[in-house]
Amino acid sequence: MMALLVAILIFVVALLYSTVGHAGASGYLAAMALVGMTPLVMKPTALTLNIIVAVIGTIRFCRAGFFSWRTFWPFAVASIPASFIGGSLTLPVSIYKSIVGVVLLYSAVRLFLSAGKADKQKTTLVPIWLALVIGAGIGLLSGLTGVGGGIFLSPVLLLMHWARTKETSGVSVAFILVNSIAGLLGHVSAISFIPSQIIYWAPAALIGGWIGTELGTRVLPVSNIRKWLSVVLVLAGLKLLSESILLLIGK
Repeated sequence: MMALLVAILIFVVALLYSTVGHAGASGYLAAMALVGMTPLVMKPTALTLNIIVAVIGTIRFCRAGFFSWRTFWPFAVASIPASFIGGSLTLPVSIYKSIVGVVLLYSAVRLFLSAGKADKQKTTLVPIWLALVIGAGIGLLSGLTGVGGGIFLSPVLLLMHWARTKETSGVSVAFILVNSIAGLLGHVSAISFIPSQIIYWAPAALIGGWIGTELGTRVLPVSNIRKWLSVVLVLAGLKLLSESILLLIGK
């Protein structure tokens, strides 16, 4: 019954996150935490599910024409090695989670308020050197926490006007794919801890990701995608803040 409950939660998370070009790692971690799974199991499992959904999203957003190689590559080149390093490290993260949680909530408010004027402002090309710096920082944090990094990259691209909304989704999901693979390889020994229940959870993520990307690439208007993204950021931000509070209380 627990495996079925987690499968349902994974399906919902994959559907919600994939509409905005994310793969749902932070949501998968929350679902597994609810049933008391250990971090040793949670991190590689979340990354595996992330890869499944990100493969679907990358293919479908690219085919729909919502992808920019020029925006993607400098972030990805710097993030891949940093994510690999982050995946191999285990560090205390209570302060990090507090800061990032606040940043995500702030970004959610900004994106929600700007949803009505989505994509009306002119976009500019991100400076390559700045993309490399930001990509390295996001990659390191992604590897440390077991997420793909899209939750950090999307608000940066949108708030800095470096990409339009659906293009941001396409770039983010490809970024998540390469980071998730790098993070899992950096923590390759933990693959053996992936539970047997993955045979139920992987199809749930696959179906949820397929439906979500259909909504994101074909159905949802741009303003609604921004609102969905703000919801995703709120969920991730609250999760990080609650975890940091629990860590501080435990100390």
